[in-house]
Amino acid sequence: MYPYKDFAILTNVLTQAWSGMTTGEYKKFKGLTKENLRDNMTNIELALNTLAEVATTEYSRQSNPKTMEENKRVAREGGDVAREARETMEKRLGRSVVSKERASDYILDADKKEKKAELPFEENK
Repeated sequence: MYPYKDFAILTNVLTQAWSGMTTGEYKKFKGLTKENLRDNMTNIELALNTLAEVATTEYSRQSNPKTMEENKRVAREGGDVAREARETMEKRLGRSVVSKERASDYILDADKKEKKAELPFEENK
């Protein structure tokens, strides 16, 4: 297992490869301070992040990296898989799937006893 600092570095590499932002930049983009980034991703962002992680894991198993530089390369390769999927999806949708939306946009406002926003749903499944 990697020390936390190494894990954070590799997470940053992977996230930047697929989203174009480091985890810190991504949190700032979403307006987060102490909140967890993953807990504030949309379903599409979560799916892309998971794809990047799964691809990285498989590439790592195949190439068995030994050094931090080799691990960074593998993390970029895994992130690239998700970036390619993201770019394809964005091209077809005609919009970015990296969103400023966050979980707090949908939490019940306790003071007003109302939802801040409606959850987005697909129409006519």
